[in-house]
Amino acid sequence: MALAKTRSVSLVGVEGFVVDVEAAITSGVPGLHLVGLPDTALNEARDRVRAAVYNSGEDWPNRHVTISLFPASLPKRGSIFDTAIAVALMAAAEAIPPRSCEGLVVIGELGLDGRLRAVPGALAAVLAASQAGCTTVVVPSANRAEAELVDDLQVISASSLRGLLCLLRDEPPPIEEAEEPADASPHSVAEGMVLSGQGNRGPLDLADVRGQAEARRALEISAAGGHHLFFTGPPGCGKTMLAERLPTLMPPLDREEALKVTAIHSVARALPSDQPLITRPPFYAPHHTASTAAMVGGGHGRHIQPGAVSLAHNGILFLDEAPEFQRTALDALRQPLEEGEVRISRIEGAACFPARFTLVLAANPCPCAAAKQVDCCCAPGVRRRYLNKLSGPLLDRIDLKLELTPASRAELRYDLEFAEASEVVAERVLQARERTAKRLADTPWRFNSEIPGPELRRRFTPPPEAMRAADAALQNGSLSVRGFDRILRVAWTIADLAGRDQPNEDDVGGALALWTGRRP
Repeated sequence: MALAKTRSVSLVGVEGFVVDVEAAITSGVPGLHLVGLPDTALNEARDRVRAAVYNSGEDWPNRHVTISLFPASLPKRGSIFDTAIAVALMAAAEAIPPRSCEGLVVIGELGLDGRLRAVPGALAAVLAASQAGCTTVVVPSANRAEAELVDDLQVISASSLRGLLCLLRDEPPPIEEAEEPADASPHSVAEGMVLSGQGNRGPLDLADVRGQAEARRALEISAAGGHHLFFTGPPGCGKTMLAERLPTLMPPLDREEALKVTAIHSVARALPSDQPLITRPPFYAPHHTASTAAMVGGGHGRHIQPGAVSLAHNGILFLDEAPEFQRTALDALRQPLEEGEVRISRIEGAACFPARFTLVLAANPCPCAAAKQVDCCCAPGVRRRYLNKLSGPLLDRIDLKLELTPASRAELRYDLEFAEASEVVAERVLQARERTAKRLADTPWRFNSEIPGPELRRRFTPPPEAMRAADAALQNGSLSVRGFDRILRVAWTIADLAGRDQPNEDDVGGALALWTGRRP
C-alpha cells in the first residue's frame, strides 16, 4: 500500500480549520473513494482531479484510491480541496516525492485542463494555516496577493497542476499557460449588496453638503464614537449625501482590522480584484428589497455566507428608505447591534460572523415623500404607520436622531466658506478617538459606544451637576435605562471632540437632544 499526506483548510464562515488530506492506493476495484463528510461540490472533485491529472500529462493509478479528510467529523465543502487531493494522490503514486508535500498547506480549485483557479476565502484560509503553526502554503496565482498579506508565511503560487508538480519534483517549470481571464475571478459584489464609492462622481467630501450644520455635527460625533445615526426629512434635503460622506471622516483601518474585513469580503466573493487589502472602512447600502438572510447572512446546508452586517464590519451599514425594508429584516439587526457578531445555525452546521458596524438609517417622513409638508396628502395615521415600521426596540438602539429640513437659499449660496472639508473634520475625529483610546487603555473597548452600561455608570459617570437634564428625563419616564446609557456614551464623545476630561451639562444636554430627536 502506498500512502501520502498533505494538508488543506476547511472554511466554516470566516473561520478556517486545517485538514489533513491523506491518499492511500490499495488493491481492489479501480476508482477514487472520498471520505470525511464531503458535500456535493467536494464529491465532484473526483472527476475534476482525474481530468486535471490526465491533462497535466500524468498517469492515473489504475487501482483503488482512498482520500481521507481528517478530522472526519468536521463537515467539509467546496472546491478548495481539489489541488490538495491531486497532490496527495500523485505523492501516493510516487509521481512526486511524498516528503515534498508533507509540510504544505494546499488550497485551490482545479479546472479540467489542470489550471489552478482562484477560490473565495483564500485570505481566511491562509490566516487559519498561519494560526495553526504552518509555515508554507500553496495557492493559485490569482490568490497570491491575498495570501501574501499574512506575515511570517512562505507563499508558493502556481497557475497549473503541472507547474506545481514540477516544482515539487525540483524540475524546471513548464511554459506558463495563459493567465486566468478577469471575469473568472470569484470576487464579485455579493447579491443584494451595493458598494457605494466614488464611481464617476469624483472623491466625496463633506464640504459638498450645503447647510445642515447640525447633521454634519452629528456625522462627526458618529465617526468619533461609533454611534448609530437616524436621519428623517423630505427628499432632497441631503440624507444620502451626508451618509455617503461618513467614511471620509473615519481613520483608516489598522492592520488587524483590515485583515479581518478583507477576509470577510473574500469569503463573500465581494473583494475587488484590484484591491487585495481593504484599508478604508467599508460602506454598504443594501437595496430595500433585501431579505433577512441577505441582511444578517444565511444559506442552505453547510453553505453559510455573510450578510450585509458582516460586509459592513468595521464600517458603515446604510439603509436608505429604511421603512421600506421588511420589518423582520430590520428587527434582525437588533442582536448584532448589541453583540457585534452574528451566529447562524443550520441543521448541518453553524457559523459566526463578526458584525461590529455603524448603522445609518434614512427615511422620508411619510409614504408620499412630498418635498414640502403643505403638499403632503398623507393622513396622520398613514404617516404614523409608515414610521412605525421602524420598531421601538430598534430605534432605542440608535444614539443620534435628527430631523432634517431643506437648506435655505442663503445656505445654498453662502455656506461654501463655512462648510468644513472632510480632511479637517477627520483630524478632529482622530484626536477624539485618541483621547478615548487613552481613557479606555486598560479596558477591552475601543469606542465610547462599546462601553457596557454597568461599567459606564460605575466608572464613567459625569458629575451630578452635569446630569440634571438626563436625571429629570429618567425620572419622568421619557427616558429608558438603555437610553440613559446611550446618552452617557454620546456625552463622552462630545467631550472628547471638545478636548474636555469629562462631560459637562451642555454635553449631556446635547446628547439628550440628539437621542430624543428634539432640538435643544
